[in-house]
Amino acid sequence: MKFKNLAGASAIALTAVIALSSCAATTPTATPTPTAAAVVIDPTLKGIITAGGSSAQSNAQTAWTAAFVAQAAGVTINYDKSQGSGGGVTNWLAGSYDFAGSDSALSADNQTKSQANCGAGGALNLPTYLSGVAIVYNLPGVDLKLSSATLAKIFTLQITTWNDPAIAADNAGATLPATPITAVTRSDGSGTTANFTSYLSQVQPTIFTQTVGSKWPVAGTSGQQGGSGVVNTVKAGVGAIGYADHSSIGTLTAAAVQVGTSKDFVAYSPDGATNAFDIAAVAAPTTAGDLTKKIDYTKITDKASYAIPLLSYQILCTTFKDPAQAKLAKAYIGFIGSDIGQKVAAKNAGSAPIPASILADIQKSLALVK
Repeated sequence: MKFKNLAGASAIALTAVIALSSCAATTPTATPTPTAAAVVIDPTLKGIITAGGSSAQSNAQTAWTAAFVAQAAGVTINYDKSQGSGGGVTNWLAGSYDFAGSDSALSADNQTKSQANCGAGGALNLPTYLSGVAIVYNLPGVDLKLSSATLAKIFTLQITTWNDPAIAADNAGATLPATPITAVTRSDGSGTTANFTSYLSQVQPTIFTQTVGSKWPVAGTSGQQGGSGVVNTVKAGVGAIGYADHSSIGTLTAAAVQVGTSKDFVAYSPDGATNAFDIAAVAAPTTAGDLTKKIDYTKITDKASYAIPLLSYQILCTTFKDPAQAKLAKAYIGFIGSDIGQKVAAKNAGSAPIPASILADIQKSLALVK
């Protein structure tokens, strides 16, 4: 499945839906912890929000920004997608950002470091974007299926040509060329890499024995900056294969990925990501109000689920040094974590809506921020 970037006019068109759903958004709600369905954008807000990080969130952030500022014209939102999750967290810890977008929750070490800017309460990881790690490839004429074992061997450079018997076994009847495989990975600190390496390590621990984390751990791949770098490199080279958030793959084709140990190969879909999240996400909070989730990929065995869901966060302080910035960040992230915010992302990035119970928890967590 492929999605176009509709982030311009489509996001702005959705502001009509936002207005209707929030009773025209003429007056800020007096409720201290609104439900996700009742979030209202305060049209009197003014100021600049500076943030950055996850490139997986890029299309969603563009659409969220357009929809938000259409209701609050006095707000400017600068989200730097070029940083990737690792750069976003680094800049946020340094005090340069009001919040960071990251495809991984803060590590224990970074949670401790956050207290320098956030006070003793540290930081909150709020999951606001649910998608999938797409396995993109450039192999004209082939509708590719890949088992988890084959994927692990390709990305650890144990399989090096497209007519390898393991790939042939996954794709019975397909004509596979002897073309060399170019494995394309992220060169920067990437939450998408963290998700993908976690998946490979969990489902194929005897094949993928490398370190799980935001840095790609296997030498010899074609390392590229950002999700766009991976996508463009795969697009430019026949025989290339890489991984990226599904919203960013453009005209590239994504492989259907084996679910569990079954014979089922499932393509990405929003419903498939939601089903996988419902099955595999386990709460792992680090502080009061934190909504970190750990994904147990080994639990994803249902053919109605996509094997590699990607959950992405907004990370912000529990206590801001500047209350005015706290107000702005809370308003914007509150919108992202609302029913309408999720619909904006679904329309423009092909993402899967975060479950309603978690959206309600996001609003409660934001009420703790000051």
